[in-house]
Amino acid sequence: MKVTVFVTPKKTVLDPQGAAVGHAMEHLNVKPSSDVRVGKTIEFELEGSDTPELRAQLEKICDGLLSNPVIEDYRYELA
Repeated sequence: MKVTVFVTPKKTVLDPQGAAVGHAMEHLNVKPSSDVRVGKTIEFELEGSDTPELRAQLEKICDGLLSNPVIEDYRYELA
């Protein structure tokens, strides 16, 4: 099963990289309709099927390894 994890800065956290991208977009005459936020995407494969145990393991990986829960939010998709 393919897992895709999306990690983004929390809305309450300053995102200087996102601000820089937003300003660069404006210089290209593209006006973003909201604040630009820059995050990261992590993809990996796991053996097994979608079970509560697998989701608990994913929560532990995402919260303890792939993101900093103080300043980042995450979500994941299973395919």
